[in-house]
Amino acid sequence: MYNPATGQRTAEVTLATEAEVADAVRVASAAATDWSRTSLARRVGLMFRLRELVSGHQSELAALITREHGKVRSDALGEVARGLECVEFACGIPTLLRGEYSAEASGGIDVHTVARPLGVVAGITPFNFPVMVPLWMLANAVACGNTFVLKPSEKDPSASLLLAELVARGLPEGVVNVLQGDAPAVTGLLEHPDVAAVSFVGSTPVARHIYEAGTRAGKRVQALGGAKNHMVVLPDADLGAAANAAINAGYGSAGERCMAISVVVAVGSVADPLVDAIAARIPDVVIGPGDQEASMMGPLITAEHRDRVRSYVAGAAGGGATVVVDGSRPPAAAVASGGGDTGGFFLGCSLVDQVRPGMRVYDDEIFGPVLAVVRVDSYDEAVALVNANPYGNGVALFTRDGGAARQFQRDIQVGMVGINVPIPVPVAWHSFGGWKASLFGDSPIYGPEGIRFYTRPQVVTSRWPDPTPEAIDLGFPMNR
Repeated sequence: MYNPATGQRTAEVTLATEAEVADAVRVASAAATDWSRTSLARRVGLMFRLRELVSGHQSELAALITREHGKVRSDALGEVARGLECVEFACGIPTLLRGEYSAEASGGIDVHTVARPLGVVAGITPFNFPVMVPLWMLANAVACGNTFVLKPSEKDPSASLLLAELVARGLPEGVVNVLQGDAPAVTGLLEHPDVAAVSFVGSTPVARHIYEAGTRAGKRVQALGGAKNHMVVLPDADLGAAANAAINAGYGSAGERCMAISVVVAVGSVADPLVDAIAARIPDVVIGPGDQEASMMGPLITAEHRDRVRSYVAGAAGGGATVVVDGSRPPAAAVASGGGDTGGFFLGCSLVDQVRPGMRVYDDEIFGPVLAVVRVDSYDEAVALVNANPYGNGVALFTRDGGAARQFQRDIQVGMVGINVPIPVPVAWHSFGGWKASLFGDSPIYGPEGIRFYTRPQVVTSRWPDPTPEAIDLGFPMNR
């Protein structure tokens, strides 16, 4: 494990054996019955306790994120705050699990629906949000009465360990369990017969594998994959606001966000001034270690990932694009401030113009600070471009025209849409999930869809004998 800002090796992660995976599931299974029978009143009290524990340790969680992931402190604090929203949503579990009741559905018969927990559920989470994404999953899972096994990324595991310590102070033993591991641990969870459901967030190839392997094993699976998010800018848009949004959404967290804007779609006459405005702002982005107050963008997670991202910029011109700003070599000050043997895994911000589908810089999810610009002549061409992309996670439209905005919402085939909002991540009481190759399975994550994912409905039809005796009737039961 490395500190991305210095390039120095900082720790080793002990990966779980097959036996340890089974042991984690056994502990969760042993706690499942008692936890599922815990009253809603007690469960909600414990969720409020968890909320206070996470809230009281935001600074420590953010420091671990910065140290092991590299993102700047303000970004790390924002991640913890968004995860905390999901805990707060789960504090409303008595209302969220309130069932339905039909009195006298038929003569003397009542029908009611109850949401039952699944049992043991597992979460497999990515490196780029080591606190927020686990809280997306575990808050709803345990509030619904399930026990939870978390397998975080081995690249930045310490935040999940602190999170586990906080959970242990607020929830009974065995309700939440953290398992450090890599691919064999994932396979173990997918194949274990006592794991009823698996939640996953990560790249599209892995998400597809998780979904197929999990469902083949008879599990309920939600698997969120990758993205290629577009920001469409119409000629009437506020140019300064659009340029600022492109900078913030394209280079924030070094582009290591599944909701990052990686493609700006410039419509008609806005293209030249928009490219100039974005390029003019790039020198203002201060790159450096995440624990330095002045830093606006930190390093990438590993040297290998940095080199992969750099290769897209190096190959862009040969593919027919124009490299307006080449950030494949970071500013010298950023490298020097990182220290260490390598100076950290930094890159600068890159801007590539005249990009088209079929180029690697457009087709692939780069997951780094590379912003591509595609020029189109019309609104219709912009919509067709976005809809033809195999991903459908997020999209944004910048315009002053309310009619165009309403039309865009109807025309676009993407799961999360922003209107003059570059990163349309829903608040915790809505659900997060894309379309097409960005989501495998029927269920988005957190919010109301999260409650549905972690429960199964049970319908009870009841009749209590009338004081007067009934005659024998062998006919087919009919509603009367």
